[in-house]
Amino acid sequence: MDRENLVSQLNADFMGIDSVDVIRALTVRFAGRVVFTTSFGIEDQVVTDMIFRHDLPVRVVTLDTGRLFEETYKVFANTRERYGKPIQAYCPDAGHLEVFISQRGPNCFYESVENRRQCCHIRKVEPLKRALASAEVWITGLRAAQSQNRHDLNLFVVDAGNEVIKYNPLLHWELNDCRAYVKQYNVPYNTMHDKGFVSIGCAPCTRAIREGEDFRAGRWWWEDNSKKECGLHTH
Repeated sequence: MDRENLVSQLNADFMGIDSVDVIRALTVRFAGRVVFTTSFGIEDQVVTDMIFRHDLPVRVVTLDTGRLFEETYKVFANTRERYGKPIQAYCPDAGHLEVFISQRGPNCFYESVENRRQCCHIRKVEPLKRALASAEVWITGLRAAQSQNRHDLNLFVVDAGNEVIKYNPLLHWELNDCRAYVKQYNVPYNTMHDKGFVSIGCAPCTRAIREGEDFRAGRWWWEDNSKKECGLHTH
């Protein structure tokens, strides 16, 4: 069965099913080929808890861009300590990064969308491809309410660029649902979320949002809203 038909079947079969049960079923059907990527934001911490607390055989990985907030690294460390489970880090290719920074400068992403996307590609997209190289299913922490680009997502979609099936267990969750889950299960989370940082990426590219601003306003705030994706979820 090709991926498009398989995704249609998965969306029908797992509609309304508890996320933990769906992930468990995926690990049986695609044994050894299910990967979850975490950036240690509140949504990803919810999914991490689902996986680790229920001891589900999912490979959990993170993309260490080299320019994350110190608070993000603290959540990384606290999560490893809390669950006693491995989280594999994928870093940018040193050679590509050296050339990029030498030629364009360390903060060139402020100068043009092209530079910013190239920086994201080196620090995120290319490491992600390595992380997903042997995967069949990619679990994410995406929510439909996060941006206009995500409103029309399904629980399961085909990611043609990475040649995987993407599963979005929190698709229909609201931010308050994530906060309530974290509180209920005492899940480690980034305290920057309490200071207006709703979407946390690299330190130079993230700010707190103001009251009434869009969820993604704090990411690449110098760019037009229509351009605010790093390339991980735009296939």
